[in-house]
Amino acid sequence: MANNNSYKQLNNAKKNRKDEFYTRLEDIALELKNYRKEFKDKVVFCNCDDPYESNFFKYFAMNFNFLGLKKLIATCYSPSPIAYTQLSLFDEISNNDTSTPAKPAYKVVITEVPDINGSGSTDLSDVQYLIENDANVLSKLDGDGDFLSPECLKLLDEADIVVTNPPFSKYIPFFTTLMEHKKKFLLICNTLSLGYKEIFPYFMRDEVRTGYTNFNTGMFFEVPDYYEDFHHIDENTGKKIARVSGSCWITNLPVVNHNEELICTREYHEGDYIKYDNLDAIHVETYIDIPKDYDGLIGVPLTFLDKFNPDQFEIVGIGSGNLAKAIGVQKNYRGRTDLAYHLPDGTNKCAFGRVIIRRKKHED
Repeated sequence: MANNNSYKQLNNAKKNRKDEFYTRLEDIALELKNYRKEFKDKVVFCNCDDPYESNFFKYFAMNFNFLGLKKLIATCYSPSPIAYTQLSLFDEISNNDTSTPAKPAYKVVITEVPDINGSGSTDLSDVQYLIENDANVLSKLDGDGDFLSPECLKLLDEADIVVTNPPFSKYIPFFTTLMEHKKKFLLICNTLSLGYKEIFPYFMRDEVRTGYTNFNTGMFFEVPDYYEDFHHIDENTGKKIARVSGSCWITNLPVVNHNEELICTREYHEGDYIKYDNLDAIHVETYIDIPKDYDGLIGVPLTFLDKFNPDQFEIVGIGSGNLAKAIGVQKNYRGRTDLAYHLPDGTNKCAFGRVIIRRKKHED
């Protein structure tokens, strides 16, 4: 069953506080392979991650020695229909299973992963042994495990890098908390969130950027059995998988892709580009139509952030909402501060989520 409602699902998740999109291990590995040197001798905190369910925890636990981590910390929320004392990392868990008592919130702290089973390398069975036999690895939290709880904030201060898929319904307070605590991070994000007033200014200042996974790739997430809209069923796990095209990674770690210059081939001709009615800027439908010889303001889609090279372009602002006022956007024909233009036939249109950029230098 194809899923054509990924944006709607995410918006409903935010509205109804149902944050049940679980990241697949292969998507985590695809992105994180690019940051190996960033994790050397670092404390990694997965602060929205039950280690019995979270593939983020599993990725770092399996690769603890390969990445050269100093410490791995994971915390989980309570309540949950899982009794942690009765589970294996390999157990299949139903989100609707109420046969086991709710577990308390807890943390897992790993400082080493020895080859306990003598296989010649470390794997999840070694991690499982540590959790079940080392009293210092797993412990209960006093509170509910919320990332804003005093316990979790104390762990956050200890961490070097936070890596997780935060609850979509709490994305803004999660993001702002990381920035307030000056933490490095690698997060999964809904692309529409990039334009939020709490996030977008960090892109403008090149303090936050998108990761390596291309916007156009989209990502697949595990969803509970009761979800009706999904893409396919995983033949190995039997779990429902939903494709979310509007998803990406954001980080304040270095991403070499953003040092690559965007090659623009079109030349500017006044008749080929529409100007906005309420801002002196030209409208560009897609980044490939950015003219190579135009030095004025250009309105590009939000997905341009995936191609943004701060040495080539300046982000002036965004043409919607309160942030639009700061760059001089006037009210449009609807009385709102969204960028608008009219077609030759007189039809008025609003441009959705446009980022306003200016070229820093010409291409040769």
